[in-house]
Amino acid sequence: MKFLAIIPARYASTRFPGKPLAMISGKTMIERVYEQSSKAFENVYVATDNSQIFKTVEEFGGRAIMTLSSHLNGTSRVLEAMTQIEKLRGVHCKYVINIQGDEPFIKPEQLKELIECFNNPQTEIATLVKEITDSSELFSKDIPKVVLGTNGQALYFSRSPIPYIRDIPSKEWLSNHQYYKHIGLYGYKRETLLEIAELAPSPLEKAESLEQLRWLESGIKIATNRTLFDSYSIDTPQDIENLRAKEII
Repeated sequence: MKFLAIIPARYASTRFPGKPLAMISGKTMIERVYEQSSKAFENVYVATDNSQIFKTVEEFGGRAIMTLSSHLNGTSRVLEAMTQIEKLRGVHCKYVINIQGDEPFIKPEQLKELIECFNNPQTEIATLVKEITDSSELFSKDIPKVVLGTNGQALYFSRSPIPYIRDIPSKEWLSNHQYYKHIGLYGYKRETLLEIAELAPSPLEKAESLEQLRWLESGIKIATNRTLFDSYSIDTPQDIENLRAKEII
């Protein structure tokens, strides 16, 4: 089993309880994520802590694994699910793909772009970035920005616009520099996933509330691939209505 795709899907959400079960044009959100993921991967599982989500996945013909409800982040839930799946299948995977359960419009092309990062055997963790073309995204604290090295590796992630361009008005930054936003999709080498699961929260992670900074701070490299496709995560019921208004749904 080379690639194992896992979709973390918890029921409890402060802003949108039961989010994976929200209906979007006749299908639950989790079914849409599963269908899109299955177009890129043969081995796809939903990792959940809720029996209703588990049952829903089985009813539409998907595969699900029950995990603990005590996980503090999706990474640890993915690790537990991977361990269970490997035991169930009797074989280890080589790479694990962490697909967000609140992105029902994830494109198979994006998943394949992530896979390309592992053509380099040195890749430990991979993710996607997209060029920022709108100032509202550049200055939004809800959209993590990323700066890249010449080799495409991530140097830093921040909720602030980075880099800061000195002596140029902020309204002109986009026309003077290539900015990128982070698309929250991850791939891990199996051994790396085991390693990062043992790391404690780091000062930079706590400051920015971005888990990937824990990995960078510990010296683990994050490879990136650039995508032309956007990301549409759903955090509140209003997000669904906003996507309908934009005719994305």
